[in-house]
Amino acid sequence: MSAEFEDILKDLGGKLTRIESVMDVDALRKEVASLEEEAARPDLWDNPESAQKVTSQLSHKQAEVRRVTELRQRLDDLGVLHELAEAEGDAASKTEAENELTALAKDIDALEVRTLLSGEYDERNAVVTIRSEAGGVDAADWAEMLLRMYLRWAERHGYPTEVYDISYAEEAGIRSATFKVSAPYVYGTLSVEQGTHRLVRISPFDNQSRRQTSFAHVEVLPEVEEVDHVDVPEKDIRVDVYRSSGPGGQSVNTTDSAVRITHLPTGIVVSCQNEKSQLQNKAAAMKVLQAKLLQRKKAEERAELDALRDGGSSWGNQMRSYVLHPYQLVKDLRTEYEVGNPSAVLDGEIDAFLEAGIRWRKQQETAAA
Repeated sequence: MSAEFEDILKDLGGKLTRIESVMDVDALRKEVASLEEEAARPDLWDNPESAQKVTSQLSHKQAEVRRVTELRQRLDDLGVLHELAEAEGDAASKTEAENELTALAKDIDALEVRTLLSGEYDERNAVVTIRSEAGGVDAADWAEMLLRMYLRWAERHGYPTEVYDISYAEEAGIRSATFKVSAPYVYGTLSVEQGTHRLVRISPFDNQSRRQTSFAHVEVLPEVEEVDHVDVPEKDIRVDVYRSSGPGGQSVNTTDSAVRITHLPTGIVVSCQNEKSQLQNKAAAMKVLQAKLLQRKKAEERAELDALRDGGSSWGNQMRSYVLHPYQLVKDLRTEYEVGNPSAVLDGEIDAFLEAGIRWRKQQETAAA
């Protein structure tokens, strides 16, 4: 057991060293020092927007350094703990060391997955849109279940969320919903969720209790930042205002504060109704529109290259099945990763699917390069 333990510990040390190299921890520390100097400037908060960006970047970089430093310290401490336990024949300490080895391996694997997020926009916040597709009222209910799943996932991780817009269906569920998740690398993480999600279950809306298959589509975009320069001339948009509403058409606000923006050249429509002010809703809707236009621009730039890659990628098509009847299974159709506990997955336990998806995508990118 001792030799096996030492071998595993050595492998983890090598993996962590490779991670430290990819992350360039020394460069990260220099960035932290530079941001700390900037954050200490007495005139920092003269420009609140810039100050918030600086402090947010500082907090993020500090957390990155702290995370990898703590893992290295845990690895070193574990070696000492195991050595003492072996020397003294301490069974309790041996068990403690073995449990820590398992936990440490999991945490190092999670950090390794983070290093695979190297896309242009992977560091950004994510704007997620869920739409019901084929399946009628069951699809609308399924879209709402997915909305809850992602919000619960964000809540589990302590990531702030902001719901921009929800369009409720007549009988149950939602036609669509758009929300933002704010956290470092959350776009890169959630982007592997893009595609069609399929649900198979006994329909709660069928009086004959028949099995129903329903579909919902998930779209994940990076939040647009000022540096993106997505120009949207006023003449290219139509802005409509209306009264915000909740389930069953119940009025939420007594004024026409909700905003719908139509981008005339492309036909893209976005809306926002969560803010009390019409101006705030318009600003939020414009950010979503810019994110969609940015994605469209990048898609056009990749179109020619994708056409050369065996007709393009199947990414974004049906990608996961959630079966509640006649058996219990959630299976990713790209990675083959599966679990037999749909209830936990629908309650937000999707990290294993996210990690598998990120690794799978990296393999696809490497193979296509």
